[in-house]
Amino acid sequence: MNKFILSALATTLVASPLIAAAPASAQVRHETTSVRQGPNGRTVVTKKTVVRPTQYRNWRAGQRFDRRYAQDYRVVTTYKNYRLSAPPRGSQWVRSGRDAILINGRGDVVQVRNGAFR
Repeated sequence: MNKFILSALATTLVASPLIAAAPASAQVRHETTSVRQGPNGRTVVTKKTVVRPTQYRNWRAGQRFDRRYAQDYRVVTTYKNYRLSAPPRGSQWVRSGRDAILINGRGDVVQVRNGAFR
């Protein structure tokens, strides 16, 4: 019984950051609270929440890469499977939506292959 409880606890600890991080990356929340006096002298509190989806970018060579604006961001380690050339030393291929993007060590976009992932 102790092994079952420990394994369930370990699974919860490992999975909780993944579950908590998923909605935060997909949406931007903005909350506004306003307090005013009503006609009868009572305080009226109005809370407004605006939820907007993240604005993804179309990447171009020379831009600064920020993974927060990349759709379905992943580092591509099996670049040969997608017919991509080997990245130079200090660079890496990443995925943003259907595009493969080559990023140098400073975080600048060097090359963009549109539609590399179908």
